[in-house]
Amino acid sequence: MTTPLRFNAFVMNTASHIHHGQWRRPDARQHEFADVRLWIELAQLLEAAKFDAMFFADVTGLYGDADGDWSVYVREGLQIPSNDPTVLLGALAVSTSDIGLALTSNVAQSHPFHFARQVSTLDHLSRGRVAWNIVTGVQDNGARNFGLDRLTDHAERYRWAAEYVDVAYKLWEGSWEDDALLQDKDGWFSDPTKVHKIHHVGERYRVEGPHLPAPSPQRTPVLFQAGSSTSGRDFAAQHAEATFIIAPNPDVAAAQIADTRRRAVEAGREPGDITFYQGLSFVIGDTEEEAQAKAAEYERFISVDGYLAHSAVVDPDGRVYPPETLLKDVETNTAKGFLEWTRAAITDREPTVRDLARMSSGSTRVVGTPEQIADRIEEWQAAGVDGINVINWVIPGSFAEFAEKVTPVLQRRGLAQTEYAPGTLREKLFGYPRLNERHPAAAYRGAFDAPAARAEELTAADA
Repeated sequence: MTTPLRFNAFVMNTASHIHHGQWRRPDARQHEFADVRLWIELAQLLEAAKFDAMFFADVTGLYGDADGDWSVYVREGLQIPSNDPTVLLGALAVSTSDIGLALTSNVAQSHPFHFARQVSTLDHLSRGRVAWNIVTGVQDNGARNFGLDRLTDHAERYRWAAEYVDVAYKLWEGSWEDDALLQDKDGWFSDPTKVHKIHHVGERYRVEGPHLPAPSPQRTPVLFQAGSSTSGRDFAAQHAEATFIIAPNPDVAAAQIADTRRRAVEAGREPGDITFYQGLSFVIGDTEEEAQAKAAEYERFISVDGYLAHSAVVDPDGRVYPPETLLKDVETNTAKGFLEWTRAAITDREPTVRDLARMSSGSTRVVGTPEQIADRIEEWQAAGVDGINVINWVIPGSFAEFAEKVTPVLQRRGLAQTEYAPGTLREKLFGYPRLNERHPAAAYRGAFDAPAARAEELTAADA
C-alpha cells in the first residue's frame, strides 16, 4: 500500500527567495509580499489543496562578504527587503484551520525565553499548528546585526543551538504540569504547586522561569532542521522531527537519510522518529513540449547575478571565493552541506564554486507533465524521502498550478492526502500530540518540582 507523502509550500516573506529574477514576470505577485492579503489568499489556496504546511524561510542579514559590495542583493531584491515570518504567522493562524505553519528562527536572533513565549502564543492562536525550523545562521552580516564580530565557528554554532533548544524544552515541557491551569472562578486561576521555575544556568544563558504562557496544544512545536553538514546531521539526529534537504539527486538523498537515521539510533531514537523533506521546483505542462517551452520562459527571467550572489561562499576571513575556485580548495564556515552535496553529485570532474549556483538553479527542477512529475516524485520517495518542499517560481501561480494539475494525480496514486487528519500539526503528521518519550525534551516533563515546604504552605493557606 502506498504511503502518502507530505507536501509543504517553501516560501519566504520576500520578493526573491530561491529562483531569482522571477519576480519580474508579469504573472508574479511575490513583489507584493508586504501585503498580508497575498499570504492569506495563498494559505487558503494551499489548505484547499490539502498541503501539509507552509514553510517560511528567513535570514537575519546579507549573504557573501560582509565588507564587500552588497548592491546586488538590493538591486535583485534577493531576500532584501524581507519581513518577519513570526509576525506574519499570527495573521495566517486566524485565517486557516488545518494547514501547518512553520517559521524559521536563528538561535542568534532572539533570546530563548522570548522566543519560547512567541511560539507558545502562536501555537495557542493556531490551535496547535506551529513548527519551528531550527537554524544557526550562515552570514557574517547577520551575526554582526546581533553584536558579534562575525559568524561563530560552524561546530560552535551547533553547541550554541544545543543549549538554546535545551532552554526552550525546559520552558515548553517542564515549567507547567498538564493540570496546572485551573481557571476556577471560585478558586485559583492556576495551581502554583504545578508551575515551576526552570533555573537554567548554562554557558550562554541564565533563565529562571517560569514559562509565562500556559501549555499550548503541542507544547513544543514540530521541530524542523535544515543542516546538512556532519554537525547538522548530528543535531538533527538528536532533535529534529523533520529535516529539510536539497539533495541534487535521489542517490545523494538516500545516503544522507540513511546516515542521519543511523545517527538518530545512536542518539537513542528510532529511525522513523525523523522524516525528510526534499526541496523541488516544478515546471508543469499538459504535454512534454509545453513543459519544455515553459521552462525556457522561466530561463528567460533568471537572474544569473542573483544565483551567484545567493550561492556565494566565503573563506575563513569572510572573503568571497571566485566562481572558478575548485571546491576541494574551499575552506569555509558556511554552506558545508551544499559543498558536500555538489561534490557527491559531480563525479566526472572537480566541481567549482560556480557549480553551486548552477546546482541551485537547476538540479532540483522537475519538468514534465503531471504524470511524469508524479513518476519523478515516486523516485524520491523510493530514496527514503517522506515529503516534498515545493519551491515556487512565482506566487501564487506555481502553487495554484501544482494544486490544480499535479495534486489530483498524486492523490489518485495514494501519494498525497485527500483530507486532513484531526488534531494538531504533530497529530496530523505523526499521529501523537506531543514529542515522543525518546526525544530529549521529554526528560523535562516533571523535572522541576515545586519545593515541598512551599507546596504545603500554599495548600494550608488555601484551606
